[in-house]
Amino acid sequence: MQEKSLLEMRGIYKSFPGVKALRNVDFTLREGEIHALMGENGAGKSTLIKVLTGVHIKDSGDIFIKGHDGPVQIHSPQEAQNLGISTVYQEISLCPNLSVAENIFLGRGKNRLVNWKSMNSQAGKLLDSLGIAVKPNQQLASCSIAVQQMVAIARAVDMECSVLILDEPTSSLDESEVEKLFKLMRQLKERGVGIIFVTHFLDQVYEVCDRITVLRDGQLVGEYEIENLPRVQLVSKMLGKELDDMADIKNDMPAFSDKSKEYVYEAEGLCSSEGIKPFNFNIRKGEVNGFTGLLGSGRSECVRAIFGADKVTGGKVKVKGREVKINKPIDAMKNGIAYLSEDRKSDGIVGDLSVRDNIILALQVKKGFFKPFSKAEAVKFAEEYIKLLDIKTASVNTPVKSLSGGNQQKVILGRWLLTKPEYLILDEPTRGIDVGTKVDIQKLVLKLASEGMSITFISSETDEMLRTCSRLLVMRDRKLVGELTGDQLTQNTIMNTIAGGDRE
Repeated sequence: MQEKSLLEMRGIYKSFPGVKALRNVDFTLREGEIHALMGENGAGKSTLIKVLTGVHIKDSGDIFIKGHDGPVQIHSPQEAQNLGISTVYQEISLCPNLSVAENIFLGRGKNRLVNWKSMNSQAGKLLDSLGIAVKPNQQLASCSIAVQQMVAIARAVDMECSVLILDEPTSSLDESEVEKLFKLMRQLKERGVGIIFVTHFLDQVYEVCDRITVLRDGQLVGEYEIENLPRVQLVSKMLGKELDDMADIKNDMPAFSDKSKEYVYEAEGLCSSEGIKPFNFNIRKGEVNGFTGLLGSGRSECVRAIFGADKVTGGKVKVKGREVKINKPIDAMKNGIAYLSEDRKSDGIVGDLSVRDNIILALQVKKGFFKPFSKAEAVKFAEEYIKLLDIKTASVNTPVKSLSGGNQQKVILGRWLLTKPEYLILDEPTRGIDVGTKVDIQKLVLKLASEGMSITFISSETDEMLRTCSRLLVMRDRKLVGELTGDQLTQNTIMNTIAGGDRE
């Protein structure tokens, strides 16, 4: 091992049936560094992390840990933890019904009797030392997602980890929460902890990381110091293309101005049980518009009301000029509306079902479960959208839970496209997926709009909204406060409207 290395992985191979997930991959993590692991979905990032944490057993290769003579064998997450390797995942794996202190010390007590005063005191000291402003006896469920992430990190740190893996920790955080997390990461870096940071946010990589390792198609592209790798080159290495596809997207920016086109959907005074103020909304045939605003502003609640996913408590709705009632999702589906939820884990994929069964699910619901599709029909539908969306899967029968996040997202998108909607709502369709798949989805959105589909697109990345939408509706505190088009579609105008703009 090199002198300051905490961890070295050399010549790692890992295969699954029909897939060579890792081929001769090297990775080095040094003391007191934040190291980004980058690559498209399916590049091998998750597999490499799972090999390191004992979730998967490598086929061949060596892993070296500081303080151990020769290569170590990691056969389980517990063995990884014993070697000082801790992981905080995107989906927080703590117990929301327990207190913060109980979560920090969960599973580590050897006695049945708990000294609550001592436990809370120790937890309080740990939280203070890491600058985490939360009370030890506070129930975890009452904390924000950001604080829950930090509690998970505090738990890992207290277990004396030297290697901390953060897997998409910022995907559900707003800017101020991200900054708090980065402050904590820098503190841990000062203590000599090595942090592996897995993320798809390029800005965050360049703000907090020291080095980047890029994987593509299960192979190592290279390791780079952050100052020696401009962003365009990083994207190029991830995609394997010497061009900036993002620039192409900008050139395809829709200049939607055809006021003669019919309204596909109109709402007046729409509101729901989730506390959004009554709002007016419409969308024309072939238009791409979007809701923007800070986390918690009501973006998702607006589209959930449109789709009937939340209880509608007031307002009038017209579809193609005809007044209709949309009180539940099946009503929306029968009126040609489709909705891809922001939470693909709980509202999207059915993990144990195959890719085929996930793709046909919405159309089967629309048709009725007493009129099932034949196997041949289901396979035909699935193969059509696997090809259209370039879904990387061994077969139509592969369990969808074994696909990468980006490919799972494409499966859900295929599910809704199969229903042939006239109006498609996409809520965070690119969250937690790689740059290349983001580009694919953005281009597909523009293509579908050019063919006459109406699309509402929501993203927490403002530049992504600006690339795809011709009209933005700005939310603040669950209230619609602005509508921007044309020359108003700039970062500055959006921020100013969020901060103080109002329609009245």
